[in-house]
Amino acid sequence: MEPFQTHTGAIAVLDADNIDTDRIIPARFLSMVTRSGYGDLLFKDLRGPEFPLDQPAAQGASVLVVGTNFGCGSSREHAVWAIQQAGFRAVIARRTEASSGYSDIFRQNAANCGLLLIELPADAHAKLVAAGSGAMAAIDLVEQRVAVGGEEISFDIPGATKEALLGGLDLIGTTLIQEQDIADYEKADTRFVPLGG
Repeated sequence: MEPFQTHTGAIAVLDADNIDTDRIIPARFLSMVTRSGYGDLLFKDLRGPEFPLDQPAAQGASVLVVGTNFGCGSSREHAVWAIQQAGFRAVIARRTEASSGYSDIFRQNAANCGLLLIELPADAHAKLVAAGSGAMAAIDLVEQRVAVGGEEISFDIPGATKEALLGGLDLIGTTLIQEQDIADYEKADTRFVPLGG
């Protein structure tokens, strides 16, 4: 995976709540046997002249601003792949007292695929929505800040997720950091473990 440290790009605002994975990538497209070709299928059933991502100001955007509970529904990595392959490096959602910005499964899939998810409280999120599609945002993962319209907004992120994104590591890559320790343990562990147990 490509490491993520900083990114500057235009935002696309899709300020809707409870966008499920079937709207992100319809189920009929999940039968493809490759991990590529999903970018053009992002929000396929919603696209059209009135859809926010089809507006001229959203073209070429690389930061997606959404509402709350984004990525709910079924667990499909394809939703993350579609977002990434459509050119987005980060998604920024709104957190409320009643709802997190993302569903738990979508959050884990995004972390494992290298897509940065940022959650902001309603007041901070509103500043990005007000800036509108086409506004430039600068994201600094190291400092945990988003800058837009001359204003800097801090965000929280779990330490393990931050380190994995900074290093460009998925779950396997994170495990392989410990490869020598694992090998040393296997050599030192002389207990008999029956096969097929």
